[in-house]
Amino acid sequence: MAENTRTLGDKILLFIKGVAMGAANKVPGVSGGLVAFVTGFYEELIYSLQKINRKAFKLLIDGRFKSFYQYVNGRFLLLVFAGSTFSYFSVSRVLDYLIQNFELYVWATFFGMILGSIYYVAKDFNDFSRANIISMAVGVAIGVSISFMSPAKENDNLWFVFLCGIIGVSGMTLPGLSGSFILILMGNYALLLVDAVNELYKTIQDVFTFKFDFIYDEVRMRYMKIIASFGLGSVFGLVVTSHILGYLLKRWHQIITALIIGFIGGSLGNVWPWKREVYKMEGGEYLYDSLDKKIVENYIRYIPDFSDFTTWMAIFYIILGIGILLAIDWYGQKNKRSVS
Repeated sequence: MAENTRTLGDKILLFIKGVAMGAANKVPGVSGGLVAFVTGFYEELIYSLQKINRKAFKLLIDGRFKSFYQYVNGRFLLLVFAGSTFSYFSVSRVLDYLIQNFELYVWATFFGMILGSIYYVAKDFNDFSRANIISMAVGVAIGVSISFMSPAKENDNLWFVFLCGIIGVSGMTLPGLSGSFILILMGNYALLLVDAVNELYKTIQDVFTFKFDFIYDEVRMRYMKIIASFGLGSVFGLVVTSHILGYLLKRWHQIITALIIGFIGGSLGNVWPWKREVYKMEGGEYLYDSLDKKIVENYIRYIPDFSDFTTWMAIFYIILGIGILLAIDWYGQKNKRSVS
């Protein structure tokens, strides 16, 4: 959608979508890119990020800031990433609380939303050629195999952290591929999305209260280097993957859409509601993050007991999740009709 056609309501809604994407990115198994895809701004996100190129940097270096802002679709990117950042320090904390206290029902809702999103994405897809079917199968295979991979050990080497940023940001650009879950597999979820972020939050508080003693704190400064390396990797990964995806979407739109449908289907294993955490251990003792929570290593999935009331409550939340996506679809169709 062009910026000059966006109403104030559209801009507020886009910010809220950014909030939803940010919250989804933090949850292992859920993809922020999926939120972008089903709420209708995925391709604009990819093409806007693709505009961060040589021409954009030339405009920036020449001091043509307004031209740069317009060229990269700045208002759109600002609203989306402002929403994601706001979410990380607010909504995602509420989500953490809900997962801690109502874990089964939260995962059931996500499971239903992903089921609904498969319908949402696939309903207009009618090109079942051999190439597209193979692409879809590849997406499913990759999604399922990621669900059952064994995680690596934590590694705070800054080059590896930079690589984690590149790969972890995939959840924003590839619907169905959870960046947070990838970080669990790379062994650095607790380090990067809990410990380092917690230290960053403390540092921001210190800066706003004019306390700068943290620069002499070796532990704090180590985490600042880690978060900086991770952030740079994420920015680099966003720009590079958006250029690759933009190129692929322009030339093989149907094949890439089929691959995305496969990714989303394969990711259902990540958010299967009935699972138990496997926690990291060393020397026979559990490892804890900076918030004094056990560090999750992976999950053991199981078939639910259908004589248990909580199972049927979880099924209700799965239906609720599907309903949320159907409501989004209905809202999108209604908007299209009102515009036309």
